[in-house]
Amino acid sequence: MESSRSPRTDRRHSLLRTAAVTLSLATAAALAGCASADTTTHSSSGQSAFKPVAQKEGSQITVWADSTRLPSAQAYQKSHPDVKMKIVTYDGGADGSTYLQSKVQLFDRTGSGWPDVVFGTPTDVTWASEATKPGALPFAAPLDEKLVPQSTLDGFAKGSLTPCQFNGHTYCMRNDIAQVLLWYNKSLMDKWGYKVPTTWQEYEALGKQVAKDHPGYLVGSVGDTNSHESYFWSGQCPAFNLVKPDTLRTDLQDPKCTRMAKLLDNLISAKAIATQGFFSQGFAKNSGSKVLMAYGPSWYGQYLFKAGFKTPAKQIAAAPPLTWQGESTAATGNVGGGVWMVSSHSANLKASTDLVTWLTTSDENQATAPTYPAYTQAAKAWLANPANRNYFANDVSEPFEQAANEVWTGWSNTKFSDSTAWSSVVLPALTSGKSLTDTLPTWQQEIANEAKTQGYKVVDQ
Repeated sequence: MESSRSPRTDRRHSLLRTAAVTLSLATAAALAGCASADTTTHSSSGQSAFKPVAQKEGSQITVWADSTRLPSAQAYQKSHPDVKMKIVTYDGGADGSTYLQSKVQLFDRTGSGWPDVVFGTPTDVTWASEATKPGALPFAAPLDEKLVPQSTLDGFAKGSLTPCQFNGHTYCMRNDIAQVLLWYNKSLMDKWGYKVPTTWQEYEALGKQVAKDHPGYLVGSVGDTNSHESYFWSGQCPAFNLVKPDTLRTDLQDPKCTRMAKLLDNLISAKAIATQGFFSQGFAKNSGSKVLMAYGPSWYGQYLFKAGFKTPAKQIAAAPPLTWQGESTAATGNVGGGVWMVSSHSANLKASTDLVTWLTTSDENQATAPTYPAYTQAAKAWLANPANRNYFANDVSEPFEQAANEVWTGWSNTKFSDSTAWSSVVLPALTSGKSLTDTLPTWQQEIANEAKTQGYKVVDQ
């Protein structure tokens, strides 16, 4: 489960990490799926592209996992006693940690020590798909080079492997996603006679009505470190749009950015949207019971409303992502989601890819996972698990599945977190009373500055 952008958490998203500790994880299942690895890899053109190191069948594989994914790795080990495994717990890239990257750079210098399999963040893939020095192998192996069947890769939710893809190859498998949708308190909506909005315009109108009819009740918050992923990503704002691998477009004066900023400003002014974060200290106690709606990730149901706000069962419901009136193409954001990578240095690629395939695609593992699986069939098993649906006032399956295939791929995975500029520039501005609209230029400049320090060329058109 990626903490909340998550999730760039990750990019690790710290919100989901913080929320996740409030619930115990279900015991991972003991049965395992199977994958095959052909270590004689060739590119689609027939030319050898990835040359594995000498393979040692049956050799031990070392797995680095975060504490949340540890039970899954242990379950695989238990159900595959013939596979020699050493499991190491580390931070998994949480909160922007560069521990894995630093270690890989060290291993590249010393020529040994690389783990065979690691859990990480989409941000980790940006450097792991490139060599750390001339002549070195990129840390992550290209899984589409006959290591994982294309049919398996095709089974992931639309766009969910985009953060794994660089230079035409796929360097990771997505563990989970955190597609954004509309959460609402069905009990209160029914009591007050409100209709669930389907467009952003209806959402704004209802927010203003709520502020008038029921002062103090909220339809959202922009005060968390990843709130921009729920709103501006869903609005298709080109804040983090890689037009080339080395060129980032950030244009916050684009109409799709300014219209979202204006909508949010209107709701903030009406006191229908909070500038205090859902996860900020004291919010759950003081305002948790007054959240009528929340536009946010799929994990909000369990980890925000149930665990955080302590909202009783059968009150909270989910609806599909909002669209703009007059537009037929739906799009939404994503607030979290980790990845698994196989090391190009692994001497047992068969065992390594089998493990990663089982972790990400098997019903046995994913049906009891803490967050929504990226693999479509595993997601169906997750949704069928009563633990993932009995709390809600409606069947969340349809809105979850719809949103999973509508995450906008124009918000790119970069070498730096998309949360830093939002947290350092935008949130303080909102706290001081400035509008989002007026803060857009400063936010854009901060993004550009960060991008340039990472070697990106920056354009605004």
